Amino acid sequence: ISLNSAAIKNPNLIDEAANKFGSQCVVVAIDAKRIGESYSVFINGGRLDTGKDALAWAKEAQERGAGEILLTSMDCDGVKNGFELNLTRIFSALDIPVIASGGAGKMEHFKDAFLAGADACLAASIFHFREIEIRALKTYLRQNGIEARL
Repeated sequence: ISLNSAAIKNPNLIDEAANKFGSQCVVVAIDAKRIGESYSVFINGGRLDTGKDALAWAKEAQERGAGEILLTSMDCDGVKNGFELNLTRIFSALDIPVIASGGAGKMEHFKDAFLAGADACLAASIFHFREIEIRALKTYLRQNGIEARL
């Protein structure tokens, strides 16, 4: 179960989903954007700033029973210049896995995100358009000391 805007509007959804299905089934997706020196949570496809601090919201989601966070940098998404490593490092303070999303453009970007504390990485267009082959990426990661199933 992946929750994003709906969880912001009704945080009890996280509790209810975790109680019914287990935390391992609950992913809270957070669309974050840098505002000054901090990161704010955006909803409605990244169009509406909630004014919530992204890390504080992630900690609340974790406490409510989220088993994983899907963290998308709105600043980096779609530009292929790399994941937002500062944001990833900040979120590595959580006790649940964090999936870094937004910005992958080359294999090194994945390595950098894992070294910054991501437990997993998400990318779309580079795979859809075959700019990077998944098997080649997994081989590259393994060659760089990052565990990946082949």
